[in-house]
Amino acid sequence: MPALKHVGRLKKSKRRAIVAYRTLPNDPFNALVIFTDSLNADEHASLIRCVESEAGQAAYELAEAMARTYLVDGRNMLAGFHGTGKLFKIATNEIEMIPDLHTTVGLDELNQIIANQRGVSLEDLSLKGPNTPQQDPNNTSPVKETTAVVNSAPTNSVLTDEDLAASLRSQADSMFKEAKRLREQADELVPIKKKAKPTIVEES
Repeated sequence: MPALKHVGRLKKSKRRAIVAYRTLPNDPFNALVIFTDSLNADEHASLIRCVESEAGQAAYELAEAMARTYLVDGRNMLAGFHGTGKLFKIATNEIEMIPDLHTTVGLDELNQIIANQRGVSLEDLSLKGPNTPQQDPNNTSPVKETTAVVNSAPTNSVLTDEDLAASLRSQADSMFKEAKRLREQADELVPIKKKAKPTIVEES
């Protein structure tokens, strides 16, 4: 079986968890997870299908795919899990990722590896909140933060409405910018032709 992204567990108890967000807005030291043993059979099956899907494996954060997935009862997966208290903030140093049966890596270590590969700091890797300056997509240099990130969020707690709203706003902003960039590229390749207005002939 190929390696799967987003699959992890707690280091101490080995409780299985799916990682929706590897970091939270302005907080690189906490992740957002769903414990698989907290789900009913239908929810569990839907989540695993989402993880294993092409969209799930292609997503940088699984929550991006969850926000576009529906449970069997018609609820949006991300909003539905939040509404029933299934999303938890857990410190990244308490989680280990298990992409296959033979590999384990601490989530905090994985985040640092990704940051190093991108040439940014761990703080820059975390999702940005609505009041945080965003990096210019045309500028590949790291964003210079003027203030330090304070890790004050409690761990092992249910995600608050404010936390989820900040994550969704950040995700929406990112998707909007990407859509705008793709639209501009498409228009450069084949400009949209404006339809000619029909000529109105006045009767004499």
